[in-house]
Amino acid sequence: SAGGVIPGSDSSGTSHLTFAIAAADLDAWEKWLAENGVEIESKVSWERGGRSLYFRDPDGHLLELATPGTWAIY
Repeated sequence: SAGGVIPGSDSSGTSHLTFAIAAADLDAWEKWLAENGVEIESKVSWERGGRSLYFRDPDGHLLELATPGTWAIY
């Protein structure tokens, strides 16, 4: 089922940056991030079948890895 929370941003500019990735790569990315000490802030399952992981870079910028089925155009 769809669900999850999109983390907020304190930014006055771009709220976050998204990288489009293959669905088959998402679990490997999640593992790599965890192994390298990057906290996954949120996971979202979208109604169209896509999945997203949200995390922050060392400067606190919100980043997203998104699979197909996240947006109507992807």
